Amino acid sequence: MFQRPQHLLSRAAASYRVVLFEEPLFPQDQAGLPRLDLREMAPGVQVATPLLPPDWDEGRRDAALRELLDDLLAGQAGGPVAVAWYYTPMMLSFSGHLQPAVTVYDCMDELSAFRGASQGMQLLERRLMQRADLVFTGGRSLYEAKRGLHPSVHLFASGVNADHFAPARQPQEDPADQRDLPHPRLGWFGVVDERMDLDLLRAAAERRPEWSFVMLGPVVKIDPASLPDLPNIHWLGMKGHGSLPGYLANWDAGIMPFALNESTRFISPTKTPEYLAAGVPVVSTPVADVVRDWGEDGLVAIASDAEGFVAAAEATMARPRAEWLPRADVRLARISWDGVWAGMDALIHQAHAARGTDPSPTPATSLTL
Repeated sequence: MFQRPQHLLSRAAASYRVVLFEEPLFPQDQAGLPRLDLREMAPGVQVATPLLPPDWDEGRRDAALRELLDDLLAGQAGGPVAVAWYYTPMMLSFSGHLQPAVTVYDCMDELSAFRGASQGMQLLERRLMQRADLVFTGGRSLYEAKRGLHPSVHLFASGVNADHFAPARQPQEDPADQRDLPHPRLGWFGVVDERMDLDLLRAAAERRPEWSFVMLGPVVKIDPASLPDLPNIHWLGMKGHGSLPGYLANWDAGIMPFALNESTRFISPTKTPEYLAAGVPVVSTPVADVVRDWGEDGLVAIASDAEGFVAAAEATMARPRAEWLPRADVRLARISWDGVWAGMDALIHQAHAARGTDPSPTPATSLTL
């Protein structure tokens, strides 16, 4: 997956030495544990994945994670951490002793509403809000929910790398695993989890057995056996980010069949502008941010049930590109990831100035948790 964190961190690496400390994994082979697996995600971005024994309790895990984190940072040149950038409050349980110059909370979603979320997440988020200098939100609904909880909350809805998806607007070789699927093809790429309305997907496929529903991405936190098993729904698994334009170029529509529940109440899907950048018309269920940011402008078709979803897909596939694509391009030009990062970086430098610190003379460390 190459989404908001990857886009932002790869750009941050132009100014910072970026260390991404991931959530731990628990391998069955416990030889040499605990330890960190280190790799480079992009130039200047080091990814550290903690590996811990699966049978340790929470206290022992946090102690080990703190020690692994301290050892990792001790080996970083450039002095103390200039920016601690949090994506989940849960990381505060073992990193709260750090004293970065600036603390950022980039809130992409209401994680406490997700399936399996820790009961302590809301408490840790309150503590993180107290420590943070800046809070960024990944969508309008999240901004409205968080802006009263901190004096410096800023809306940064997800951007788009339009150049990456632009090749899909021209003929591309059809990937082998979808080459023989009949048109029209309606496609999805992304994580398949409790946020997807599998009943709606099944019902739409039943109503149009001649359509091909192409589903790309990993199945997470739900039983794979719960996926609708119909001849015209094709679960093709995870694909590399670089291969997506080849798939999209051969789709007739992009679909976002999100369930309407607590886990989708605040989402602002990154795939919305990515579909449009690929020149693919989009149909979605009425997720609040999609409706307000894209549906009201007629750039995404909206439907709340299977019958309406099918009708909306038929209508949006029939629309000439010239009717909607130029307007979409105007919007896309305003939300590049370069622009999103530039706005964030300016606020981070203001926060440094307010604290009397300056990360610019040397490649300071930015720690992402």
